[in-house]
Amino acid sequence: MKLFLNFFYLFIIGGLFISCSKTEPLAVEPNDDDLLVQNLYEHSKEFTQNIYSYENGIHAAVGFGIANSYMVEGDKGNIIIDSTDSVYQAEKVYAKFQAINSNPISAIIYTHNHADHTLGASYFVNQQLDAPLIIAHDSTAKAVEKLFGILNPIISSRSSKMFGTQLPESEVVNVGIGPFLSAGKSAPGYVKPTLTFKDELKITLSGIAFEFYHAPGETDDQIFVWLPEFQALFPGDNIYKTFPNLYTIRGTSHRDVSAWVNSLDHMISFQPKHLYPSHTRPLSGSDVLDVLTLYRDGIQFVHDQTIRLMNLGFYPEEIIEQISLPQNIVSSPFFNEFYGTVRWSVRSIFNGYLGWFSGNISELDPTSISKKAELMSEMIGGSDNLFQQLEKAVTNEEMQWALELSDLLIAQKYKTKEVKALRAKAAYFIGRMSSNPNKRNYFLSEAQILRDGEDKNLDVRPKASMLKEVPIDMFFEVLSVRLNPSKVTALEVTNACFTFSSGAIITITIRNKIAQITNQTPDECDLQISTSEDTFKQILAGLKNPVTAIASQELTVNKNVEFIQLLSKFTP
Repeated sequence: MKLFLNFFYLFIIGGLFISCSKTEPLAVEPNDDDLLVQNLYEHSKEFTQNIYSYENGIHAAVGFGIANSYMVEGDKGNIIIDSTDSVYQAEKVYAKFQAINSNPISAIIYTHNHADHTLGASYFVNQQLDAPLIIAHDSTAKAVEKLFGILNPIISSRSSKMFGTQLPESEVVNVGIGPFLSAGKSAPGYVKPTLTFKDELKITLSGIAFEFYHAPGETDDQIFVWLPEFQALFPGDNIYKTFPNLYTIRGTSHRDVSAWVNSLDHMISFQPKHLYPSHTRPLSGSDVLDVLTLYRDGIQFVHDQTIRLMNLGFYPEEIIEQISLPQNIVSSPFFNEFYGTVRWSVRSIFNGYLGWFSGNISELDPTSISKKAELMSEMIGGSDNLFQQLEKAVTNEEMQWALELSDLLIAQKYKTKEVKALRAKAAYFIGRMSSNPNKRNYFLSEAQILRDGEDKNLDVRPKASMLKEVPIDMFFEVLSVRLNPSKVTALEVTNACFTFSSGAIITITIRNKIAQITNQTPDECDLQISTSEDTFKQILAGLKNPVTAIASQELTVNKNVEFIQLLSKFTP
């Protein structure tokens, strides 16, 4: 029977897709001789897979997926800082660490919620006789659940493009902050934190003094780890050897750039001698403070100049044209635009302070794309002429203009197949010419999808044990935003009352084509469902068939057919 819901068929950050495409390159194929693109190839050396060991008992696993994983040797116990992007990589890293020191793991630390730092945790945990502490900020679990849930499909889809997870390996140079994403090689292994804090936490782990500080930046739940005995700083994702992702094109809530600068100032106040970032290689000596100071100054420059020009009345595109980093900053390898860019950052900062409206009155309620296509075609003598302009743009390698013209023709549904083929060529050309991996992979992925279609069958589903880490409330939050109003009649009112063996009571009320979720039982229940949280989670995640669950009495309901019909209303 077709599954009604599968919340976890994709997973946040890369999508759980395995790169297996064997498609041939598009006809319009620029070479990679451009100096900036060559620099990107050179940047790959930053992620050569290796274990770097230091005299202080700190070991860095670099190049195993996107994010670094660290082991700190303690007294009869080791501490892991960030658990890699997959169980697949965690197994390899764990073996390397065990060869160095076979003591058990006493704690795992998440520097923040992103999947490349958390998805390998279950492997480390499952190798221990005694469960290690899982330490994180007190908002980390909620952040993970948000991305698991209501934003999962779109963020996963866009992340898959940004990290190039469906591209042929030969097309992916690197992903800016790591060699590649490994999330699709194994089921997700996130484990919920067991020890959290709000502002700071000082604790001794296996005989070593650890200090944890909240440090919002790339994420609101970001922390940094300070080991005073070693003067060692683990900054998480608040610094790495490339321009920071003040905005990420996969999509994100506004990143508070000013708070990011303050977090770096907090780190600098400790005068660290060793820097162990979650991406790119560790750094020691006098360069540490110089790099931290330059990084915070570069971020502040972009922030402050954006605000200055906003206050002068400039629109985002005008601000982008006027901002250029000071020479001493732009010449630093820590500001190569291999991840974020100044132009994306400006737009995000503007939007964070003033919202999406630029102030330009022509953009408040713009002409619809279909109407614009009609007027443009009329202006140049019809859709045939517009199509000829698209062909000319591709021939002349005016590829951005070609993309914009293709938007108009697609809106008109004019020669859709031919237009998409030309659009694919333009996207491929721009992607191959880009030295920014985020843009490069996104455009190359779009080109491949336009040409071949998207393969949606390469999903990696979670294990049932993984679902235990996510609260049942989150699943119902997802249900609320997945209701398809076309499958609900205008006057339909339905109360579906769930009673779980855990004692939780949750009601879905469908009314006015919305699904209201409450923790109360109404006077009248049209559907009465009794089951365990685990069973219902597995049904929604596509691991268990609802009909089979009813037949086995794992789930009981007063109206079987109506219950199945209810689930069907939450499909696309």
